[in-house]
Amino acid sequence: MVTFGTQPVLSIMQIFMLSLLSFMATIEGSKSKVCAVYVFGDSTVDPGNNNYVNTPFKSDFPPYGRDFPNQSPTGRFTNGKLGTDFIASYLGLKELVPPYLDPNLSDEELMTGVSFASAGSGFDPLTPTLTNVVPISKQLEYFKQYKNRLESKLGKQETRNHMNNAVFIISAGTNDFVVNYFMVPIRRRSYNVEAYGHFVLQHIKDFMQNLLKEGARKIAFVGLPPLGCLPIMITLNSNNALLERNCVDKYSAVARDHNKVLQHELFLMQLNSTKISYIDIYQPLANMIQGHANLGFDEVDRGCCGSGLIEATFMCNRNSHVCSNPSKYVFWDSIHPTEKVYHNLFIANRHILDGLINS
Repeated sequence: MVTFGTQPVLSIMQIFMLSLLSFMATIEGSKSKVCAVYVFGDSTVDPGNNNYVNTPFKSDFPPYGRDFPNQSPTGRFTNGKLGTDFIASYLGLKELVPPYLDPNLSDEELMTGVSFASAGSGFDPLTPTLTNVVPISKQLEYFKQYKNRLESKLGKQETRNHMNNAVFIISAGTNDFVVNYFMVPIRRRSYNVEAYGHFVLQHIKDFMQNLLKEGARKIAFVGLPPLGCLPIMITLNSNNALLERNCVDKYSAVARDHNKVLQHELFLMQLNSTKISYIDIYQPLANMIQGHANLGFDEVDRGCCGSGLIEATFMCNRNSHVCSNPSKYVFWDSIHPTEKVYHNLFIANRHILDGLINS
């Protein structure tokens, strides 16, 4: 510090440090305003709801959860944490987002947020029926039940305030295209791929309108990944599944087109009191695949579990061979990313979350 006359004057370094501390305080203050996180969708954000559903789409057994604390297979479809776990931790709410269907959840856990997501689900009503999982519409019904429970404890006005200060995360759509449209012929009889995309978008709009009616004001909506780069899509659509393991761009192009229209529709849904942010996972995941050598990944076209070509859910089990270091793999099984990739996707979109929080 220097002085002019008797008045002290801060140095440039001190001014910089004070500005930095002020900025950090603003960010921390805004994060502290977030009271809960609520999650809807599919296996990318299901922390174990399918454990309580009569479906073959489960992951509550080894080697799932191999890098989770105590190597616990919680029902998350990866080797460790999901992106929503990293988000909840970043917001200072909790380290892990629990599944709503867990009957042992405490009031405190419920208060700070839960996931209603179900692996295998989607926006097309046909998608969850293929594997007997929880439809998106039912997830919304569960949320309404949750709200009623909250109102009985907090009252209607306080619950309304709670919802205004919560972050809502939606991640689904991959199963609609990959499992439903491309693998099962039912929808293809009535829709070409463009028309089917509009069909899915209409269901997204209906879901979003209902969520807004329930009081959601800060919403993060996750787009589709590069579908043609999922190991299972490469396997099923390659001339030589063992030797020709390149991404199949015609399927990734479907995701790009869908994401473009989705962003436009989300923008149109925003009201003065509502902030809807688009979370891009397509480009960060494509970057990890294309630039893998510089990002610490050795394998990008097969999963860590089993052969990595086809195994997922019950086909990836305690008898499967597992790679020695999942952090070198982009994919854990033939569909789902590793914990490292989920963390990278969170980092890539952290600025979007900050903007949503501060809205």
